[in-house]
Amino acid sequence: MADQYLLSIDNGTQSVRALLFDLNGNLAAKAQVHLQAYFSDHPGWAEHDADGYWKAVGQACQQLWASTDIPRSAVKGVAVTTQRGTVVNLDRDGKVLRPAITWLDQRRVGKQKPLSFLWRTAFKLARVSGTIEYFRREAEINWIAEYQPDIWARTDKYLLLSGFLNFRLCGRHVDSIGSQVAYLPFDYKRHKWAGARDWKWEALAIRPEMLPELVAPGTVIGAITAAAAEATGIPEGTPLVAAAADKACEVIGAGALEPHIACLSYGTTATINTTTKKYVEVTPLIPPYPAAIPGAYSTEVQIFRGYWMVNWFKEQFGHFERMAGAEQGTSPEAMFDLLVNEVPPGSMGLMLQPYWSPGIKTPGPEAKGAMIGFGDVHTRAHMYRAILEGLAYALREGRERIEKRGGVPVTELRVAGGGSQSDAAMQLTADIFGLPAARAHVYETSGLGAAIAVAAGLGLHKDFDTATRAMTRPGRVFHPIEANRQIYDKLYRRVYLNMYKQLQPMYQEIADITGYPEQL
Repeated sequence: MADQYLLSIDNGTQSVRALLFDLNGNLAAKAQVHLQAYFSDHPGWAEHDADGYWKAVGQACQQLWASTDIPRSAVKGVAVTTQRGTVVNLDRDGKVLRPAITWLDQRRVGKQKPLSFLWRTAFKLARVSGTIEYFRREAEINWIAEYQPDIWARTDKYLLLSGFLNFRLCGRHVDSIGSQVAYLPFDYKRHKWAGARDWKWEALAIRPEMLPELVAPGTVIGAITAAAAEATGIPEGTPLVAAAADKACEVIGAGALEPHIACLSYGTTATINTTTKKYVEVTPLIPPYPAAIPGAYSTEVQIFRGYWMVNWFKEQFGHFERMAGAEQGTSPEAMFDLLVNEVPPGSMGLMLQPYWSPGIKTPGPEAKGAMIGFGDVHTRAHMYRAILEGLAYALREGRERIEKRGGVPVTELRVAGGGSQSDAAMQLTADIFGLPAARAHVYETSGLGAAIAVAAGLGLHKDFDTATRAMTRPGRVFHPIEANRQIYDKLYRRVYLNMYKQLQPMYQEIADITGYPEQL
């Protein structure tokens, strides 16, 4: 085992990372290439050069080999995990036709041709007509087909970023079931492309032959080609194994294999996930995403702008801490922890509702963010703590919805993502949930999840369960402080849970008057 390593390529929003793990889940080597998250030619657009992603993968891998003495021959397999929902159009020769549309993109297509009478009637009876129209208007497929018909006519394959990188690495149009999180004709219950009579084929301007073959996580999908070996330095012929999307990999990388263990991800999008073999719609008629282990589901609740709000605060109000940290040789995160610790639990009555971006059903499309309870005692520090507390309240509400729908109480918390590196955020999370919160043993949890898929897929560990238990373990554990827990429990139950229903009518009025958010 000592000379066996697993290579994970993690293509996130902010960077591409090449990561080497051993079979005990230790990070042996790492290289990172930072990305511009997106460019925007029009307000609300968020695009990225697709070939730029591939170039960054090559750079990260080449930097990895230059930074370690581990021989490339020790790499037994490689897997890709990527940001979700970013799409790439390829022509018949495998060339990129237009910039990738990233998951941050906010464009919408205009009013669509009505669905057939039978589907319209069924959706009206089920009271989901608005949700279906939201799906159609948000789908990048429909936007490209309507506004760039020449490009759509030349599109031979329509791939998620994971499928695009898999193609560049092994030359095959194959993607993991665990990566299918997007506006696609995917059957989330049966984990395959939708059946021929499914409404999604009528709702989306795409043909089945434009989509890749789907395989379960852990499946060997090909081998590194000579061209990919030249670009990345990965030995030609190295097995390429299907992993899953970054959030799904993060869940198993944090060791959350069972439904009583919740994984909180404090990333750009903040999420709470549990892994279950039972199909559970946490929000009725909104399906669970595929998990990073075969045949399982992730019962995810997400706060779309999540820890983006923390970065927003740092950019808008955190200049002093950033400058002071640079002068003192201290990380900005450590400086902001000092800011949080200046303020008592509950932020002296300042409460945040973290709906910086609207939802589909919970919250509704009219939702906005809110901060209530301001007084002359409040400073930037109170605002910052209130943001962290608001995110934790929202994820606790997600936990209670998961428990109610799934029937399994959550008894353990594992925390991953950038925010997990903050001791202050970890402590208030334990206090708000009233549960011990364990930091994952390595920061690169999504990359570790991909490495677990390689280990299981190649038989280096017996199966996903064995691989996950061998390669993950809790890091530092933060226990609830009882006095803080009591304060937070009262604020959560008596204030936070009532904020949205009290403010929702006013959000609707704001939208009607200003036109933002745009209504269906």
